[in-house]
Amino acid sequence: MFYKFAKTVVHIILIIIGGRFQVQNKEKIPVAPYVVVSPHTSWIEIIYLGFAVSPTSVHYMAKQELFKGKFLNWLMTHLNAFPVNRDNPGPSAIKAPIRLLKQGKVVGIFPSGTRKQTNLHLKRGAVTIAFKGKVPMLPAFYDGPKNFKEILKRKPITIRFGDPIHLNDSDKEQKEILEEKSLELMATFDQLQQEIQATKKK
Repeated sequence: MFYKFAKTVVHIILIIIGGRFQVQNKEKIPVAPYVVVSPHTSWIEIIYLGFAVSPTSVHYMAKQELFKGKFLNWLMTHLNAFPVNRDNPGPSAIKAPIRLLKQGKVVGIFPSGTRKQTNLHLKRGAVTIAFKGKVPMLPAFYDGPKNFKEILKRKPITIRFGDPIHLNDSDKEQKEILEEKSLELMATFDQLQQEIQATKKK
């Protein structure tokens, strides 16, 4: 309930102060459960990705430092986030999202792990979670402001979805599947970025 309320309030604020928001290929969003995956370039994309898959709620994997203190822990938990130790990930890094997927929910993961805009290094965690959860990955790419100052400049915002990537439709070994699908995911991110740029030129 709090997640939906907060999302509605923030959405109204960003509509007023932000630029035009466009979702491309929304028809490619599968029925839950699934793992939505996007390169992490800014905290802003987390918010807009939630808008893009609406009315579905997204449960985000977040670094455990964001849960320190009673208030932050309460806030992050009620915003559908769950903590992960990025420096020393334990079994919970896999078990928590898989449990959510088995409950029919959507998990959001940013596989770069940091907000680097170039040379993104795909961590295999997102692919592993989708594989073990027996759900597809939904690739997404965000193009827009990277900070609040750029939001105020009303830069256009686009999120484009790619075709869902299925991981449990092969009789190959797990290691081979994870490697193959990781490369496919990275290639899809590059393709989505190019497609967004192409739509800007029209």
